[in-house]
Amino acid sequence: MKVLAAMSGGVDSAVAAARAAEAGHDVTGIHLALSRNPASYRSGARGCCTIEDSNDARRAADVIGIPFYVWDLSERFHEDVVEDFMDEYAAGRTPNPCLRCNEKIKFAAVLDRALGLGFDAVATGHYAQLRTGDDGLIEMHRAVDHGKDQSYVLGVLDQQQLAHSLFPLGDSTKTAVRAEAAERGLLVADKPDSHDICFVADGDNAGWLREKLGERAPNHGGDIVDESSGEVLGRHDGTYAYTIGQRKGLRIGRPAPDGKPRFVLDIEPVTGTVTVGSRERLAVDRLEGIRPRWCGTVPSRLDGTVQLRAHGEEHRAVVTADGEDVRIELLDPAYGIAPGQAAVIYEGTRVVGSATISATQRVDADAGQR
Repeated sequence: MKVLAAMSGGVDSAVAAARAAEAGHDVTGIHLALSRNPASYRSGARGCCTIEDSNDARRAADVIGIPFYVWDLSERFHEDVVEDFMDEYAAGRTPNPCLRCNEKIKFAAVLDRALGLGFDAVATGHYAQLRTGDDGLIEMHRAVDHGKDQSYVLGVLDQQQLAHSLFPLGDSTKTAVRAEAAERGLLVADKPDSHDICFVADGDNAGWLREKLGERAPNHGGDIVDESSGEVLGRHDGTYAYTIGQRKGLRIGRPAPDGKPRFVLDIEPVTGTVTVGSRERLAVDRLEGIRPRWCGTVPSRLDGTVQLRAHGEEHRAVVTADGEDVRIELLDPAYGIAPGQAAVIYEGTRVVGSATISATQRVDADAGQR
């Protein structure tokens, strides 16, 4: 089988490419150039957008003994991922750019081009497992290493994409992968993982957005208001710097009347108001989702679980789907869930699909829906 191995420059994708080649596949490595000026995104070998990462990927391909190319997808990445990230924060929502990158870049633009060039599949270093179900469909399941499981950010993949994907690391632990990389002589064996957004320098989302949005920002300041009293507690420099559930970075000049910490409960870009309140007011038990992406058969009703953050806990849930609308009833309340985040739906270890959260309803019905 002809396999295109996406090589970010990290240890996971290098070992995935090596395993694909060792399995007898005809493997070609590619590195995605996601910025024409890598320094404009971030510096240091910490993500997948730097010159260092490209060089690391090339050296790994040489050790494995496979051809290697660099594909320039910078314009597509900027339009589909970076611009989406800015637009979502400007609108008071909280996006997941890694999930969007998988949907729009790695398993759309790259896979489409790969199939057009005669490749049969794309291999990546994601930690997830693929199996063939009793109905003949390809199922995606959580990885053996639950601490590294990345099925959440792959929940946007449909059946056609899964049928042309390979995840060689799904049955391994990260410790084992690093040890294997060292045995294979791959210099990236001890390279640190990246935990930040690849295009945001130093992980400073607020500072990056302030610089990039400029006059596109919906506001450049406003009031921080206590939900219960309506009292103005402070000022901020732009609603785009905040997300639901945030506690740090609030410019509150004095403590709340009850002495408890305050969290962001609501963001209103038009008026520039950030509403804060107690943690208890963050509890939600109902979610509405839009733009669903199903990995296989579309469920009309499912008793399963949902994951609401990339490394968050699972919540027992009842999910109903009707066309483009998804409704999720959480049997275990969740805290700090924001519109724009992804709700990835599971049945056991199997990924059923995902939806973008459009609205939440608090456990206290009197609080209404935001």
